[in-house]
Amino acid sequence: MIDLRPACRRMTDVLAGVTDDQLAHATPCSDYTVGDLINHVSDVSQGSAALARRTHTAAGTTDDKAMLLGGNWCEPVTAHVLALGDSWADPAAWQGRFDAAGVELSNELWGRIALTEMVLHGWDLATATEQSFDLPRTTLQACLDHVAEFVPNAPVPALWGPVVDVPDSAPLLERIIAITGRTP
Repeated sequence: MIDLRPACRRMTDVLAGVTDDQLAHATPCSDYTVGDLINHVSDVSQGSAALARRTHTAAGTTDDKAMLLGGNWCEPVTAHVLALGDSWADPAAWQGRFDAAGVELSNELWGRIALTEMVLHGWDLATATEQSFDLPRTTLQACLDHVAEFVPNAPVPALWGPVVDVPDSAPLLERIIAITGRTP
């Protein structure tokens, strides 16, 4: 079991630092603007939290895109992210298998994927909005262990760019970013 709450709390700090005028900015995740990525984080948070609670329904069923166009988008997205961390704090969430989006994986793997979403997209958003991004070593090591094994064998390989070379001595976060096809 991995504690997702530090990554979720850091994500909420980054979200709080995003201004409405930054929503159209590009991110290192080339398919997404800041606003698009925030919407993705909201959807993934809701879907992954529901999966952990065994109440999973289709991800992407929210109307958060409308919230991102104006108004108070940060509060509901922050609530979704915090609920994600809390949902995976239950050891039972890590047991069994689940089929989501036509891919059946162990819940342990789904939990690691949720961690990676918070770490990677937290870094994406922080980078795009010129914020710092740091996490506890244990969180980063858990994410690195996951991406080093998962990304080369991912069931949907098109989600990742080509690995960027960094030295083995590079900081953990840079190694995570590089494995997932981004330039640290």
